[in-house]
Amino acid sequence: MYYTDRQMEIMEFLQCFFQERNTSPTLEEVAQAFGVTKVTIHGHLKGLEERGAIRRTPHLSRAIEILDTDYLPRKERSETSVMGQLPVQVLGRIAAGQPIEAVEGTEQVDLAELLPMGKDHYALRVRGTSMIGDGIHDGDLVIVEHRTQAIDGEMVVAIVQDSEMEEATLKKMYHEEKDGEAVIRLQPSNPEMEPIFAREVEVRGVVVGVVRKYPGWPGGQTA
Repeated sequence: MYYTDRQMEIMEFLQCFFQERNTSPTLEEVAQAFGVTKVTIHGHLKGLEERGAIRRTPHLSRAIEILDTDYLPRKERSETSVMGQLPVQVLGRIAAGQPIEAVEGTEQVDLAELLPMGKDHYALRVRGTSMIGDGIHDGDLVIVEHRTQAIDGEMVVAIVQDSEMEEATLKKMYHEEKDGEAVIRLQPSNPEMEPIFAREVEVRGVVVGVVRKYPGWPGGQTA
């Protein structure tokens, strides 16, 4: 992929930043690194996004994702090279309700099939308990497929357009009619929380998976 000198410098900066901190830089951090304004950096990032080199999630401060595999951090590059080849043997069944007979099995599953990740997917860290009824807890990572449309009942990353502040929220989406007007209901699965009704909602993706590490394991969530 062809880049201007400045775009190449920015891609190298992003690569190093991800490598060292394991997170995306903010717009301000990129601007400070190059000694220019945020407006100038915004223009460069927009150009990189149009080339397909990066992707940005609106309304998030650390929202830059590297798509050009030549500039992925070394760890992510090695993980990408083996993606689709993550076989795990299923040894049998275990009861989470009534006890059942222990049966040894020879089934094998591919984790990459269960948890798709690619250039059309990204991950978000969940903050809050609005979707706890669907087994999504505070601190979990949700895997999101980048889409701009969703069908009723799908869990979406949504931007509510007619609120005072545009904020991303994770809810199930339904198209309905209220007081004679077409509205969209963003439904939490926590019974203690109320749904959000909006006339305009911008879909930024649909949840296709969730990742949680068991507490006590290295890098796992702690209670």
